[in-house]
Amino acid sequence: MSIHDLLTPQNCTLVLIDHQPQMLFGVASMDRQLLINNAVGLAKAAKVFDVPVILTSVETKSFSGYIVPQITEQFPDQAPIERTSMNSWEDPGFRAEVERIGRKKLVIAALWTEVCLCYPAIEAIRDGYEVYAVADASGGTTITAHDMAMQRMIQAGVVPVTWQQVLLEWQRDWARKETYYPTLDVVKAHSGAYGTGVEYAFTMVHGQPPSVPTPEPIRLG
Repeated sequence: MSIHDLLTPQNCTLVLIDHQPQMLFGVASMDRQLLINNAVGLAKAAKVFDVPVILTSVETKSFSGYIVPQITEQFPDQAPIERTSMNSWEDPGFRAEVERIGRKKLVIAALWTEVCLCYPAIEAIRDGYEVYAVADASGGTTITAHDMAMQRMIQAGVVPVTWQQVLLEWQRDWARKETYYPTLDVVKAHSGAYGTGVEYAFTMVHGQPPSVPTPEPIRLG
């Protein structure tokens, strides 16, 4: 297996790091509401395809607040791994969970890009993992901070991706009917203009009744 193999639901693990209110407050590299939309879309995609997910948070009660509930409610029986380290790769509990799952492809999104994404991504590459950094479900303290962190990771061998790219890479063939409609539900709820186009095709081309996704409020703790 290598970075030349496409992502499949069977060959990767999704890692969501520190999508917490205090970390979100510091993001200035992209619109924060859009960032949460993208991270939630990514979480829902993993649920649709039964991809193993690692949730991890830092200093929840003393500083950062709880992971945004739109993410944790996708995995109600899963407790986030709580850390003190900025670098998840230095946390024994986190490393143990990565090793327990046993997949060498890690799809990672985190706040902030220049710290909590960059550090574990680089060290995971060093230790023989293949890392895919989800650029638009991660955010930095400035545009420059985000962009330079992405460049640093790419130089280290990390593959940059976007959340919708990951979703569609997992689906890949519309003949896979067991995930066809769930994938389109994620698209309609989180993919903006693409989602609107899908809804248009369903109603105007195929004559299906409208199915407007229920809006999700932005809840930060």
